[in-house]
Amino acid sequence: MKENTSRIFILLTAFALCLVGSLQAHEHDKKKAEAKPDRSPTSIGKVLVFGGTGWYRHPETAAINGWISRLTDDLGMQIDVSESPKDLQLILKNYQVLVLNNSNELSSLLDEKQRKSVEDWYKDGGGIVALHAALVHQKEWKWLSELGGCDFNSDSEFLEAKVVVDPKGKNHPAVKGHGDSFLYTADWTNHDESVTGKPGFQVLLRVDESTFEPVREYFLDKGGKGMGKDHPIAWINTLNDGRFFYTELGHNVDSMETPFGRQHIVEAIKWAARQD
Repeated sequence: MKENTSRIFILLTAFALCLVGSLQAHEHDKKKAEAKPDRSPTSIGKVLVFGGTGWYRHPETAAINGWISRLTDDLGMQIDVSESPKDLQLILKNYQVLVLNNSNELSSLLDEKQRKSVEDWYKDGGGIVALHAALVHQKEWKWLSELGGCDFNSDSEFLEAKVVVDPKGKNHPAVKGHGDSFLYTADWTNHDESVTGKPGFQVLLRVDESTFEPVREYFLDKGGKGMGKDHPIAWINTLNDGRFFYTELGHNVDSMETPFGRQHIVEAIKWAARQD
């Protein structure tokens, strides 16, 4: 009798231990599940970085996607990255800001419905930040070409040059705090026309062509030319209450990973999101 009682006790003890272990495992799995990022439709980023290109693809485009995606803490916004044209039609409506990361010749990449989706989203209050080559070969997409104000002509080597702050734009958060001028190293794009004086446009920065060689050798025999005394390198377009920001920075990570470069991009995105 005592032996049976002992066996029953052992079995009950083992059962109890198994039950406790099972409950603990369940609780652990529950906590683990709760710790997973919320991927529901209500937990979507506010910034969509689009790295798709229709023409020449800059070697550091993917690295720039990553660099921008790590600005989440600076921005206080979740940042998502895509290179699929379908996303501009299907999910762009969920975002506040579209960053065009060197997204050149988009008429060759996006179909008519996808381009129309971007236009409608922008008209509904979306903001665009266009980096570096985002204004290269865009004339076939008339809407974007007019929004940016110009297209590509040529560019320079990666050189140090004097950057001049436009007096009327000196208080914009993307350039504020750096004085009337400063030296900066990047490759500088020559556009086919200046946006100075165009309705809705405000130039923030110009580069002084007397301080560097504006056209690299590759473009010298292809009709490349500098822009002279009026060479804008960063500007905004607020026509019809829109929010469009362009900067020549963004050829590579080095052109942005500086105190000024980081401020410039972060504040451009915040401004496009209407957080100024």
